[in-house]
Amino acid sequence: MSGQLLRKRIDAKSLELQERVVSINRVSKVVKGGKRFKFAVLVVVGDGRQYVGVGIGKAKEISEAVRKGIEKAGKDLVELKRMGDTLPHPVQGEFGAASVLLKPAPAGTGVIAGGVVRAIMELGGVKDVVTKVVGRTSNAINVAWATLEALKESRTVDEIFKLRGKKTSEPVAAE
Repeated sequence: MSGQLLRKRIDAKSLELQERVVSINRVSKVVKGGKRFKFAVLVVVGDGRQYVGVGIGKAKEISEAVRKGIEKAGKDLVELKRMGDTLPHPVQGEFGAASVLLKPAPAGTGVIAGGVVRAIMELGGVKDVVTKVVGRTSNAINVAWATLEALKESRTVDEIFKLRGKKTSEPVAAE
């Protein structure tokens, strides 16, 4: 554990999660008798207030793949740190060749984001945010994981004070 805080496991059964299918990928395998088709589905789940998760389900049928994706996403939920309806500070997450920049926005701006990032922000309860995929790829799966990495790195003001060993009422000196 290099400098990261321990994350507590979030019980998905106690939350009322909404799900959104973000991407469906049909994969084929050529065999002697022809082609075998399977599906890989990227699913985002969230409670619309604080928690969000991403999962990939793979199966021969889309409905089964979606069910598996929802199950996996519920097992790895991430808590979104927010200040009001936006993020506490700009943050960048990377996964593979994908890099995602998330910036807080003034009230009334809305969610300015592409498909995968929009789904994650909306199901996480963020209402005002500006995002940009700045990496070398726009692969939906890598963008989703990069977005989650960025959200894991964000910290609230209280968490930063706690990490520095200060009380929230202490004045902060400019260094």
